[in-house]
Amino acid sequence: MEDYAAKMLLKTDAALREYVTGHIQYREAAVLAALDELRRRGQPAPEEAELRPGLEMAAAEQRKTEEAAEAARRAASTMDTTEATAGPTLYSPVSIVLFSLFFTMIMGGVLMCLNLVRLGKKGAALGLALFVVAYLYVGSLLLGPLMTSLGISPILGGLLFNVPAALLYGLWVWPRYVGAISYRSRSILVPVLVYFLFAWGVLKVIPYLPKAERQKLERMMQK
Repeated sequence: MEDYAAKMLLKTDAALREYVTGHIQYREAAVLAALDELRRRGQPAPEEAELRPGLEMAAAEQRKTEEAAEAARRAASTMDTTEATAGPTLYSPVSIVLFSLFFTMIMGGVLMCLNLVRLGKKGAALGLALFVVAYLYVGSLLLGPLMTSLGISPILGGLLFNVPAALLYGLWVWPRYVGAISYRSRSILVPVLVYFLFAWGVLKVIPYLPKAERQKLERMMQK
């Protein structure tokens, strides 16, 4: 708020009188300061008794409004500073790796892509998405014959399928495209729920598919 009292010290008597007679043109606090200065100089304004109550009430309301606006501005500034210090909200590398190992490398790749998009690295996110598609295609060609020849169970085969991708996400993609930055860890509750809803939907659909498609989808679910 402006220091009107200090300003009025420099005004002439005529200028102070102008604040009083033309009080509608000026802020209430300024008019009150002019009245106070005239009284201090021994020249109280005849209109003071009539004007002061209304001016004081209006000035108090104005002061409350300005204080509320200043408090809101400081709160917003503090929030912005806190967010800037804490960094973006990302899925942690541990969450991505564990999701890839114990659920599927597809979901781990999706979480990493979401991180990259949030950081504005859309090119890297697109490259990672293409890698996931290529990995799935090559893996689907190689994993079946390998499991048959080695007698590996579907569960172990699925885990082995996920391991290389999980390691790639945690040991190469994250250090290269995210790096050692400050960030807030994002909850994986929503991705977990989405995964289980998707798996539940697939299980409901599988019985109605042709046998060849059903077997193919079951192999994908095992990965």
